[in-house]
Amino acid sequence: QWQLVESGGGLVQPGGSLRLSCVASGFTLDDYAIGWFRQAPGKDHEAVICISFAGDSTNYADSVKGRFTMSRDNAKNTAYLQMNSLDAEDTARYYCARVRWYCPDNGMNYDYWGQGTQVTVSP
Repeated sequence: QWQLVESGGGLVQPGGSLRLSCVASGFTLDDYAIGWFRQAPGKDHEAVICISFAGDSTNYADSVKGRFTMSRDNAKNTAYLQMNSLDAEDTARYYCARVRWYCPDNGMNYDYWGQGTQVTVSP
């Protein structure tokens, strides 16, 4: 059974950092790009950032450029989202998802999703 499980969310103060993890099971991460998405209450689902199977990153959201980075450890079947300089606008539920090989330019065509982890940025 395929699974993507996110973890690492929580409550953080503005200006703080968090690292989210996305652990895959039931399949090997080697052949997949992993994207992170988020959804805040009352807002649309937003594509944030992606890392290709080869380790190249694609930023979908201008608001996270220079603050969010992705990495991956295929040996651990895990992808990571490092989030720095967090502010209240980053408060959302964060989801990881997979797509074969490369990050789609349009942030679409991901075929499997995790359940998400909540990130709350508040004083």
